[in-house]
Amino acid sequence: MTGIVVDVYVSAGSNIDPERHLQAACRSLTDKLGPLSLSPVYRTTAVGFDGDDFLNFVMSFSTDLDIQAVKAILDETEARAGRVHAAESFMPRTLDLDLLLYGSEVLDIPAVRVPREDILQYAFVLAPLAELAPDLRHPVDGRTMRELWSVFECGDQDIQRLTAGLF
Repeated sequence: MTGIVVDVYVSAGSNIDPERHLQAACRSLTDKLGPLSLSPVYRTTAVGFDGDDFLNFVMSFSTDLDIQAVKAILDETEARAGRVHAAESFMPRTLDLDLLLYGSEVLDIPAVRVPREDILQYAFVLAPLAELAPDLRHPVDGRTMRELWSVFECGDQDIQRLTAGLF
């Protein structure tokens, strides 16, 4: 515990029985971290490999746990869902939980880098983050998530906001 409460943002995704794994992850993380705020869910095509579509969203919560403790909880939750970390990064996943932001920290330490570069690279991260926290400023870039999303070039990233949620 740090004694300082920070807002944390985490992206969540799955393309193997995604409804079950994402719902279970939210229940587990709520039990360990308290109430979660959730973005709408997006369906996206697999990026970097041929595979089933992913369901993705972003969650946020406030905590006084240090960044290593938060990362450990995320890793444990992935492991319980059967997530195997392989050398190949683009592959099907039961559950992918990526720490995007930990307050306004800018850190690059073993196994933890915030803000996560994915925010500026992938529509399936930035779109739900911009919807959940449109006025949140990127700690390095300085622009709001809404501003970043408004100029984002999706290219071949196919993304669709689902109207019916999982939760």
